[in-house]
Amino acid sequence: MAEGATPGAFIPHDTAAPVVRKSAGGLNDLFLLFGIVLLVASVALGAAVFLYSQYLHTESASKLEQLQRAKAAFEPSLIQQLTRLDDRMHAADGLLSSHVAPSAFFAALQSATLASVSFQSLDLQASDPHHITIKMQGIAQSVNSIALQADLFSKNGVITSPIFSGIARQPDGVHFNLAAIVNPNAIRYVSVGSLPQNPTPTSQAPAGAPAQGASGGASPFGISEEGGGSASAAPETTQ
Repeated sequence: MAEGATPGAFIPHDTAAPVVRKSAGGLNDLFLLFGIVLLVASVALGAAVFLYSQYLHTESASKLEQLQRAKAAFEPSLIQQLTRLDDRMHAADGLLSSHVAPSAFFAALQSATLASVSFQSLDLQASDPHHITIKMQGIAQSVNSIALQADLFSKNGVITSPIFSGIARQPDGVHFNLAAIVNPNAIRYVSVGSLPQNPTPTSQAPAGAPAQGASGGASPFGISEEGGGSASAAPETTQ
């Protein structure tokens, strides 16, 4: 060993202890726990949605089956037949409401004709069902009978706007011509039931005028005073 050399020490020198730092393991564990909770919640929510959709599908199938059973209970073939019958009845009602009944016109003419008036001819023009006109020739016992007949026709509701012309006295009575309009709404089939059946036209004659005809007797113009729809002759003065 050389002089002045320091002999080597066999005892190791103390070294500084390493500094131990705490890692971020606690925060990572928190994130991991939060992720697990989210995963479990997502799985549970997905399962709930799946189960609810299955429930809705089953409920819809059950309701559809109930509806089919209810529909079969109503007999669709019978419903179809009743629907066709209803359509036909509506069509028939429309035809009847627009169709005129000539019998209603003759019934109204009979009920509104005085016993002292008779008609010898009738010309009915009905080319247009909304515009029906008549022309007739008749014989009245007097001019007053014609005036009274015109008043009755005006109130009849079936024969409107009567116009008497060609009034001429002849040995068998007062001849006249009549032109009038027939109200089509009053002689439709739907209105026939509302027509008066046997109204008795009445009027008052000038005071002191003699009565024409006797009760239960025959009119000099061939119309019975007791005939259906015909009225007894009103008291009139002879012109």
